[in-house]
Amino acid sequence: MELIKQEYRNILVPVDGSKTAEKALERATEIALRNKAHLDILNVIDLKQFSVSFGGMVDANGDAVYQTFEDVEGYLNTLVERVKKQGLEDVTAHARFGSPRAVIAREFPDDHENDLIIMGPTGLNPVERFLVGAVTDYVTRAAKCDVIIAR
Repeated sequence: MELIKQEYRNILVPVDGSKTAEKALERATEIALRNKAHLDILNVIDLKQFSVSFGGMVDANGDAVYQTFEDVEGYLNTLVERVKKQGLEDVTAHARFGSPRAVIAREFPDDHENDLIIMGPTGLNPVERFLVGAVTDYVTRAAKCDVIIAR
């Protein structure tokens, strides 16, 4: 019996700075190399995090948002260099504002024609997971493409 081989061309790996996300990035890099695929590394900045900070005193148009974007950009550049050192040149980093659930499951894959999403089981601690809901759970239910949970 011959195994069915799935080839992927555009792989998305969302990252949030957690160890599980970085493990997913390692797995995504391996799969992209095997498939000679393009890899999109994505960080979604949820503006809701700023409205609840400091009792709602942070303006979502202010310095805190700009600094967060700068930090994310530096983090993503580090990840791109790491992936390139592993031999994958076809990699692009992206930072987007919005709801992580919607951006990862639908918006970004629609815009970039991703045919696979690889992500960690969760980047949140149990309290955050209860309050926010697990993005991974939502993505596995709502994504139009294949989803791999890297453990």
